[in-house]
Amino acid sequence: MKTVVLDVRNPKEAMTGFSRAWHLDQAQETDHISFASPELLWKVLTAKRWELLKALCGAGPISIREAARRVSRDVKGVHGDVTALLEAGLLNRTESGAIEFPYEAIKVEFLLQAA
Repeated sequence: MKTVVLDVRNPKEAMTGFSRAWHLDQAQETDHISFASPELLWKVLTAKRWELLKALCGAGPISIREAARRVSRDVKGVHGDVTALLEAGLLNRTESGAIEFPYEAIKVEFLLQAA
């Protein structure tokens, strides 16, 4: 199962993990997308965007209009969310212009510690 892990790590830790995976030179079943803070993670992954990702999970390539229909929202609002998710690396755009969520599962990891 192809999984994406959303985590909170400082840029140095994220680059160390990337470098380690690069040097292993083998396919990974899990991709990682790191955010510098929990606040940034939640800014990108809003409730409406989470709903959109759930609707796209396993759907294959679809149009933004179809994505909007599946979540019962207007196309303009979904288009803005799709743009943010594309920029974050959570969605892909196909050659035909469709959008696709290329994972079967999402895992969110972060640790909240006392200040």
